[in-house]
Amino acid sequence: MDACKTSNADSDGGLKNYHLTFQRAIRGFVCLAVYLSTAFVFIVFLGTPAAVFPRFFSIHYSRKALSFFYGIWLSLWPFLFEKINKTKVVFSGETVPEKERVLVIANHKTEVDWMYLWDLALRKGSISCIRYVLKSSLLKLPLFGWALHILEYISVERKWEVDESNMQKMLSTFTNHSDPLWLAVFPEGTDFTEQKCTKSQKFAAENGLPILKNVLLPKTRGFHACLEILRGSLDAVYDVTIAYKNRCPTFLDNVFGVEPSEVHIHVRRIPLDDIPTSQKESNAWLLQSFQLKDQLLSDFITRGHFENEGTEQELSTIKCVINCIIVIGTTCLFTYLTFFSSFWFKIYIGVTCAYLTFATTSGFRPSPVSEYVKLFAYGKKLI
Repeated sequence: MDACKTSNADSDGGLKNYHLTFQRAIRGFVCLAVYLSTAFVFIVFLGTPAAVFPRFFSIHYSRKALSFFYGIWLSLWPFLFEKINKTKVVFSGETVPEKERVLVIANHKTEVDWMYLWDLALRKGSISCIRYVLKSSLLKLPLFGWALHILEYISVERKWEVDESNMQKMLSTFTNHSDPLWLAVFPEGTDFTEQKCTKSQKFAAENGLPILKNVLLPKTRGFHACLEILRGSLDAVYDVTIAYKNRCPTFLDNVFGVEPSEVHIHVRRIPLDDIPTSQKESNAWLLQSFQLKDQLLSDFITRGHFENEGTEQELSTIKCVINCIIVIGTTCLFTYLTFFSSFWFKIYIGVTCAYLTFATTSGFRPSPVSEYVKLFAYGKKLI
C-alpha cells in the first residue's frame, strides 16, 4: 500500500540511499539558515511593501509585484531539491503549456507534496503565481504564516460549515483572468497514512463507494467551489499524481537531503469542458479521477515508474545559481543596512513585523482607495 517505494526498487538502476552524515547535517543547517534569513528579508523588506502600498491603487499590480519577489525566493527550493540534494525529479504523462491559468488537484502522500509542485511550476514559468488551499493552523507558523497571509493563500478549518463563506469570498477575488494563477488543492484534505486509509476504506464500504488503496476518498465540496467560481477564468485543470522512492520524505529529509531518492510526478491536463458543471456530476468526476490515481500508484509500485516518462527537461544549473546569488546578495544588502545604516531600518522592521502579526491574526488586507471612497459615500461593506 506504500507508493513511496517500488517492489523492484533494487533493480531500478541503483537507487541512492543517503544517510545523515555529519557533512550532510552541517550542509542542511546552513541551507536552513539561508532559507530562513532570505525569507525574512524578502517578506519584510520586499513582500510587505508590495502587498500593501500598490494595493491601495490596484490589487492586480500589487499581486504582480508581490509575485515577482515571491517567485525569485521560491525558486531556491527546486534548486535545493534537484541540484544540491541531487533528488531525481521525473515527470510523466502529458506535457502542459507554459503560463496557463489552472486549478491543480494532487494526491497527498506526505507533508511535503506541495513543495514538489514548485518543480513543475518553475518549468512552466508559473512558480510566482502558485497558491494553495491549506489548513488554517499553518498561518500560526512563525515568519511563514505572514507570507501565507500576504500571498493570499486560502486557509480552511476543514469544516465546510465554517469554510464555505471564506472560500467563496477568497475565490471571488481570483476571477480576474489577467492575474496569473496556479491554485493547488489536495482533495483528500490530509496526508496519507495507513490508519487514515483504513478509516477511509471503512467509510467507502459502508456507503457503497470505491475502495481505494493508495489514496483517501476525496472531499468534493472544496473542489466544486473552486471549479464553480473560477471556471470562467481558468484554462484547464491539472490532475497531478506524486510518488516517491525510497520512502515518503519529511520536511527535514528535504532539508538534509536524505530522502527521497526520486520524485515521480504524473500530469494530466483536463480541459474545463470535460468536467461537468453540476455538483453531483463534478463530485463523481473527482471520485473517478482518484480511482485513476489509485490505479496509477498501484502500477507505480509494481513497475517502479509511471508511463510516458521524460516530459520535462532538467533545470538549468546556471539559472538556478544566478537566482541563488541574487537572493543571497539582496539578503546581505538589507542585513548590512539594518545593522550598520540608519536607525530607521530597525524602526521599519519593528513596525512591519507588528503589522504582519496584526494582519495575519485578523485576516486584514488593504483595499483599493476607490473601495474606501464607496464605503464612505454609500456605506457599502468592503468586499
